[in-house]
Amino acid sequence: MTPTARALRLVITPGEPAGIGPELLVRLAQTPPANVELVAVCDPALLTAAATQLGLSLALHEGSETAPATASSAGALTIWPVLLTATATPGKLDTRNAGYVLHTLRRATAACLAAQADALVTGPIHKGVINDAKAHPQFSGHTEFLAELTGAALPVMLLTAGALRVALATTHLPLAAVPAAVTRKNLTATLRVLHAELIAKFGISQPRILVTGLNPHAGEGGHLGREEIEVIAPVLEALRTEGMALEGPLPADTLFTPAVLARGDAVLAMFHDQGLPVLKHIGFGHAVNITLGLPIIRTSVDHGVALDLAGTGQADVGSLRAAVDCALQLAARRVSA
Repeated sequence: MTPTARALRLVITPGEPAGIGPELLVRLAQTPPANVELVAVCDPALLTAAATQLGLSLALHEGSETAPATASSAGALTIWPVLLTATATPGKLDTRNAGYVLHTLRRATAACLAAQADALVTGPIHKGVINDAKAHPQFSGHTEFLAELTGAALPVMLLTAGALRVALATTHLPLAAVPAAVTRKNLTATLRVLHAELIAKFGISQPRILVTGLNPHAGEGGHLGREEIEVIAPVLEALRTEGMALEGPLPADTLFTPAVLARGDAVLAMFHDQGLPVLKHIGFGHAVNITLGLPIIRTSVDHGVALDLAGTGQADVGSLRAAVDCALQLAARRVSA
């Protein structure tokens, strides 16, 4: 991380209270990064219970958005309290706490928008329980909810694992809905966001983007689908005239090979399960989810709530630590720019 004159402040939402997020945050607090204030936006009792279950010491210091950032010490966190509606039991979902999860995200996001925090790191949430509780009209995930909160026109999901970066043209959609969502307008906007953010957030002056086709063999000349001919190729051709370095549409089954990946700085896959299985095979447990196109920095873990592991003390903190490290790198670059 690039050194900065002041302590950076990260706000962290542990996510679903019955999942592994709270205990991961307690583990992270034992060895915090240097010159960083880690702020937990959640119920203090949730973290205290997780620390007791893990047999770890944890000091919580109540803070506020307007106080200056102060670097966290080992075994300590700043807490901005948001109280649970019902006591959380590890491994057991409770719809009464769905609104609490959204409240933590609203408070943390508001702080980032007001420049009271440098970045947001999110723990895993359970979309099903939020929808079952009807806590939001149509909740499809962190990415879309944060776009709603920040007024972002088009959020783009990017996951990283080491040098591999995979962005998605569509996110949390049923597979049957994907072809209709891959339009010239949406694909053009997504590529513009990805290109601009690779420059702004990652410091890549001339990004090279590899773009998959939608169909097997990238449509095989129209015999396996015409989206490549009628949508993807024309978009790439038009954006190349703007100076973007775009290659594709490429067959997804051979794009993710070392020789092809070496030709690009990022991959744009057409749908969730086209690009992410490869990335998670390479880096699961240490990969990071980054939302591009927001006016704030947001990173997240690459895994779910893991109800089967909640309360067992066996959850791996690797992805949360990677998400924190990535958020700090992005925040330090923004501060020093």
